[in-house]
Amino acid sequence: MSALTLTPRALYEEVAELLRQRIFRRELEPGSWIDELRIAEELGISRTPLREALKVLAAEGLVTMKLRRGAYVTEVSDRDLADVYHLLSLLESDAAGVVATRATDAQIAELRALHEELEAAARPGQVDREHFFAVNERFHMRLLAIADNRWRDQMVADLRKVMKLNRHNSLLKAGRIEESLAEHRALVAAIETRDAQAAETRMREHFANGLEAAS
Repeated sequence: MSALTLTPRALYEEVAELLRQRIFRRELEPGSWIDELRIAEELGISRTPLREALKVLAAEGLVTMKLRRGAYVTEVSDRDLADVYHLLSLLESDAAGVVATRATDAQIAELRALHEELEAAARPGQVDREHFFAVNERFHMRLLAIADNRWRDQMVADLRKVMKLNRHNSLLKAGRIEESLAEHRALVAAIETRDAQAAETRMREHFANGLEAAS
């Protein structure tokens, strides 16, 4: 098997990103053992940068290191999922309130445009799930960027990585995409009317409904 070509940035960071994407794509399933020797041979690298990469993924919660057994893709329990959704709800509802209060008209227009792209990705009979998931994440991350708190952004980014271990489950429930869109519509409307309290409430409801669908 030929080695992959890696970019010039720190090797362990590149390896971490490769493994991160394999985990998100379910090429490495939750609970599965990570065969370090096979992956090192596949990538044409020594096991040192691979082990450094695994430490990064372990810090993010995507990998679990087990004494004398090696690295495993983390399995997310119901409790884990509930805890992650709870924290995301707190952090992102707060961000929604900030955006409703402080965002410029141009920034709010950006969120409206992203929401319209989300609506387009979910047209009946031609739902593009992967595109929907990608735009949905862009919407949430743009809202956070507008709220402009780098510490919150970092916490949310880490929590969303863990949430992706359970990726798509909530939106696969029958009717959930339509419900999610309705929740987004209500959120955007609250932001456009600059109703911070309503924006916070709509975001909390969005996460509560998402958790119910994912459980």
